[in-house]
Amino acid sequence: MKFKLLLKSGLIALFIAFFSHGSLVAQSNGFEVIRSMELMSEIFEQLEKYYVDDIETGKLSKTAIDAMLNELDPYTVYYHESDIEDYQLMTTGQYGGIGALIRKMDNAVYIAEPYEGNPAEKAGLRAGDKIIEIDGNSMIDKNSDEVSSALKGPKGTTVAILVERPDGKREKFSFDRDEIKIKDVPYSGMLNEEVGYIKLTSFTKTAASEVLDAYNALQSKGMKKLVFDLRGNGGGLLIEAVKIVNMFVPKDQVVVTTKGRVVEENRTYKTMGMPVNLEIPVVVLIDGGSASASEIVSGTLQDLDRAVIVGSTSYGKGLVQRTLDLDYGSKIKLTIAKYYTPSGRCVQRLEYYDKEGNAKPEEIPDSLLTKFKTKNGREVIDGRGIEPDVAVELDEYSRLTAMLFVKNIIFNYATEYYYKNPKIAAVEEFSLSDKEYEEFKAYVLKQDFDYSTASQEALEKFKKIAEEEGFYGESESYYNQLLNAVKPSTERDLSKFEEEIRSLLENEIVSRYYFQKGRVVQAFKGDEAITEALNVLNDLNRYNTILGK
Repeated sequence: MKFKLLLKSGLIALFIAFFSHGSLVAQSNGFEVIRSMELMSEIFEQLEKYYVDDIETGKLSKTAIDAMLNELDPYTVYYHESDIEDYQLMTTGQYGGIGALIRKMDNAVYIAEPYEGNPAEKAGLRAGDKIIEIDGNSMIDKNSDEVSSALKGPKGTTVAILVERPDGKREKFSFDRDEIKIKDVPYSGMLNEEVGYIKLTSFTKTAASEVLDAYNALQSKGMKKLVFDLRGNGGGLLIEAVKIVNMFVPKDQVVVTTKGRVVEENRTYKTMGMPVNLEIPVVVLIDGGSASASEIVSGTLQDLDRAVIVGSTSYGKGLVQRTLDLDYGSKIKLTIAKYYTPSGRCVQRLEYYDKEGNAKPEEIPDSLLTKFKTKNGREVIDGRGIEPDVAVELDEYSRLTAMLFVKNIIFNYATEYYYKNPKIAAVEEFSLSDKEYEEFKAYVLKQDFDYSTASQEALEKFKKIAEEEGFYGESESYYNQLLNAVKPSTERDLSKFEEEIRSLLENEIVSRYYFQKGRVVQAFKGDEAITEALNVLNDLNRYNTILGK
């Protein structure tokens, strides 16, 4: 009884503290909130008293909280105290650790990619190293989160890692952890004598300063036009997006407006400093992975007719989150408002992505969308993310290519290639010879894996329907001919889809020698979006026409 009274009084005190603000009280059903909290406390009490097995109260409460928040939107998230390091990585790009990506394969976790210049790489760890032990504790059959936690720790603390190399030999590495800062700008450089390129992968506290540093360095090399790559950038801090927009638009320009249920969250963010360059032609690259702060930058520059947007439609996240501290070292990140670009549009998709199954949202019909006008009078829409001014739709990978990636066959072959070839040509010059690709094909044919084509699956569905309707007997011969034509043949498809397979394989191989920068530079080859960006920038009449000038 005492437990119940204490819990109930604590919940009521929490309610009074949280909802003491007048505007919130006016908009909240106080009785319903208290009633719901009391019911939850009673359920916990009864479980604690009578459930047949001992319950893990902490795990149960986190499950309940996660399920409750899942009913709201994909971006309202609870961070247990054990997850705070993940939260810090998301907002600052910093964590204490060894500086390496890891990957789960079979029953073990492997080093997938060391960060150049960080402890793991300096100590001699390489992609493809199988992690056997950390500080004497076995990591076999552990998941990636468990291994990641064991690798992380305060700067200056020592970690001992036993790994197994591809040849079966085991080596032990002992070195100090460091404060790891993942760069927001992993690469910048000149695409040609006039066009500079900046890749931004996140919006942590250093994003704007890193972009400015990269911009100044490129300008000193003669940059007169800029390609700003936000593809795959899932966003981050809103204020960093405002600062980056400020580089290209005047002071006191509205960048984004937030509107929420609570009046105090209605804010207008304007540029506060002097711009860096108001005239330089800019192309911004976006894709389905460009979200949140990336959409603020691309959407605002589009609304102001300050940049041409090239690529594919962005993710569509027009919601603003704020992180609040909770008791016991935990936090909650909750959606407090929607944001609106200068034209007045909200880019939030009207249908959320399925965050559990990673399914894409259904396409929203045009009748549900609202049209807005850019500064020069061009039409833009809401409800579907940022749509590019120049669309570059990339084909999806074939089933075989996807399988080679998912089954880590490309990863493992790149590791073997690295140990057989201590050096390769410069990134810009490297490519697999025909002989080397034939060796890769032979390697793949020795692997044990199955895959099916979409055409095969469709035919099998047709067969089932035809059998149910009694037509299969008449069409069996035609069916078998078609099935033989679309059945997967690994040897045939390795040649049929050579171009896309080569691209992934060469990128993985390059990363073994030139790390993250090498990946970016190698990916320029055959990059249709960059090709289109250069076409736009090389034709200023077209550039100005797109912007309605």
